[in-house]
Amino acid sequence: MNDLFRRLAHRTSILVGSPATFLFAVLVVVVWGICGPVFNFSDTWQLVINTGTTIVTFLMVFLIQNTQNRDSRALHMKLDELIIYTKGANDEMIDLENLSDAQLDLLEKRFHDLARQLGHDDIIESHSRRRERRKRASRAHT
Repeated sequence: MNDLFRRLAHRTSILVGSPATFLFAVLVVVVWGICGPVFNFSDTWQLVINTGTTIVTFLMVFLIQNTQNRDSRALHMKLDELIIYTKGANDEMIDLENLSDAQLDLLEKRFHDLARQLGHDDIIESHSRRRERRKRASRAHT
């Protein structure tokens, strides 16, 4: 069952990410719009597009998330391999995605301290600005 879903999600992501599918979606919206005057812009006419797009969006969320999870997992494994086989690399970087937020914050502080000691204050400033933007965006969404 998992393999079947994986293959379906992969094929679907390739299909829906194509220019042809986008043009088909645009065509559906144009046809729906043209039909508006024919159906007197009725509630049913509006309900058709609302229901259709809601169903497609609902299903695509799961397919996109599956594809994203697989891509992320594969990327982490590739990075882990580079860390493992790179002489002098910090093996604490392996499986960072499984740390708690508090553990990540502590590790980040350690790296900022190390960057300061090595004279890389510009990296810390750049990272601090990105972090502050993320915090502001997060507060804006809540």
